[in-house]
Parts: sequence; C-alpha cells; structure tokens
Amino acid sequence: MCDTLTFYKALSEPTRLISLLLLSQHGELCVCDLMEALALSQPKISRHLAELRKHQLVVGERRGKWVYYQLHPTLPEWMRGVLRTTAINNPSLLSSVTPVMQGNTACGHH
Repeated sequence: MCDTLTFYKALSEPTRLISLLLLSQHGELCVCDLMEALALSQPKISRHLAELRKHQLVVGERRGKWVYYQLHPTLPEWMRGVLRTTAINNPSLLSSVTPVMQGNTACGHH
C-alpha cells in the first residue's frame, strides 16, 4: 500500500497529478486516453503510470493492444477524497484536458 509521503510526492509531479485526477473522475482510462488528454507520448505516459503502479496508486489491465488503468482498489478512502477535493476545488487543473475526455480517442476504442 502507498504511504502518505509517497502519495503526496506522486501528486507533486504534474503529469502524475493530472493522471490521478482523471482516473478519479472517470474510473478507468486507456493509455491512449491519457496520451490525448495530456498531449504526451505513449512512452512518457507509460513511464509515469509505471511509477504510480510501483507505489500501488493505480492498477492496469491489458486488453488487446491497450492497457486500461484505474485507481488501485485498496487505495484508502482518504486518498480518494484528496483527489476528489483537489479536482473540485482546482478546476483549472483539468480545464485543458476535460474537453478531450468527452468523445472518441485516438485509438478509436470508444
């Protein structure tokens, strides 16, 4: 399980913060969703997700060509609450990515 310091350290990196906020809001996202939302390459997104996975903040499941991520099922409720509160009280964090999450994605799986 992720400890408190590791959790806040993950939130201090913008790509990981936005990824966790998006997963908190959307439940499950494909790597391609995060690539499109954050305008980053697959290797960069995957590197950040690997770090989040290592600390048990997220879990991934391969389905065909893509890996789908969600918050780790054992993530404590207080951590989930921090993510929800952060998203609600800081709408500017997601304002540039939220429109991307409304429709089809680059991989065409939706």
